[in-house]
Amino acid sequence: MARTLVGLEITEESVRAVEITTGRMPKLVASGEVALPPGAAKDSEVLDVDAVAVAIRQLWSRAGIKGRRVVLGIGSRRVLVREYTTQAMRPELLRQALPFQVQDLLPVPAHQAVLDFFPVSEHDGQVTGLLVAAVAETVEQLVATLAKAGLRTDLVDLVPFGLARLAGRLSPGESVAMVHVGDHTTHVVIAVDGVPRFVRVIPIDVPTAATALRAAAERTDAPAALDPVVADLAHRVRSTIAFYGDRPDGTSISGIHLSGAGAALPGLRSALVGGLDITVHEATLGDLVALEQAQVPSESALNLVSTVGVALGEAA
Repeated sequence: MARTLVGLEITEESVRAVEITTGRMPKLVASGEVALPPGAAKDSEVLDVDAVAVAIRQLWSRAGIKGRRVVLGIGSRRVLVREYTTQAMRPELLRQALPFQVQDLLPVPAHQAVLDFFPVSEHDGQVTGLLVAAVAETVEQLVATLAKAGLRTDLVDLVPFGLARLAGRLSPGESVAMVHVGDHTTHVVIAVDGVPRFVRVIPIDVPTAATALRAAAERTDAPAALDPVVADLAHRVRSTIAFYGDRPDGTSISGIHLSGAGAALPGLRSALVGGLDITVHEATLGDLVALEQAQVPSESALNLVSTVGVALGEAA
């Protein structure tokens, strides 16, 4: 069997994973999702190691995933992602200097954080990019949970960076917004030819599509009425895109790629377009990988978009 890549995400509701082949057009080898008991995890953080490890083992067994080395995606709202400019220097020197440079920006002492820096541009001896900081204890707990499930963590990747990689495949050479709507967290990533330029994590609990339809009917007897939470989410996404476009270094966005189970919320797609002269495309699993197994349920096909982006982190 050809070498494969495995991406794994742990959300509040479930653990989900994909196994794909490498290459220009990856093929989906296996995929699946297993529900977690209430309170086992929250926002990419493990609260009950035993329960999550059991769910991961069940996922591997039910989905038929063979790979034991994984890329773990994290998308917690507690992960700091912000633009940062510093003196250009060799990568190894920057890694040494970064904890001292950014201490005042961190919510915890630098020695308690896992830091990374994604360079985007360099000018006049200064390099600008995205600073990423996560609480080390949280990351260590995630890695320990995977080890208990019999897996090895090759890489811990930021979910928005995975989405940016997918933007390069969906719209090569273009400036686009990737919007992945989860049950509790929405990721907005502005990417230029697959390179992340701006990231915003929006903490917002969205209703299921069925709940939104029922609520709309109860309010007005008109199923087309927009749920207030959906309207709020659309406003925040539009504001994020407008903010980026208005910056001196901003570029016009040619389109939005919408994914995640929340992408199916009634009215969200049209609400995103309101006030923005751009097109919204729904990104599904089939847009990114060749589907050679049984049909993937539509909700999973939307959710697993980000998991594919995570898996591709090992090939980046």
